[in-house]
Amino acid sequence: MSAIIKLNVFNNPIELCSEFPLTGFYRDGCCNSSKQDSGEHQICSIMDDDFLNFQYKKGNDLITPNELFGFPGLKPGNKWCVCTNRWLEALDEGIAPKILVKSTNKLVLNKIDLEILKKFALDIN
Repeated sequence: MSAIIKLNVFNNPIELCSEFPLTGFYRDGCCNSSKQDSGEHQICSIMDDDFLNFQYKKGNDLITPNELFGFPGLKPGNKWCVCTNRWLEALDEGIAPKILVKSTNKLVLNKIDLEILKKFALDIN
């Protein structure tokens, strides 16, 4: 098993993203990640209609509840650990959701510059 990275983009302990709905690859409420997380669920994002509908149209249904997996479906305002590439797709379309950088995994810096993340951050000045 690979090491779980529990640090945010500032190299501090990662902060909670969401307990309801319970998010994260490990369903621990944080955007913790490792090599086992092939989807890179690393960006703590605040859901909005544009992002949710964009993902739905791409075949990633985050809206519809799925009782089998205990998934309530996401609504605008929910926080969710989003896959890095999904967030980048939304960025390219001009609809990337706002984020909590203190709850975003430092591994995201392998693909996205910190200055870009800061432009979408709601939890820093």
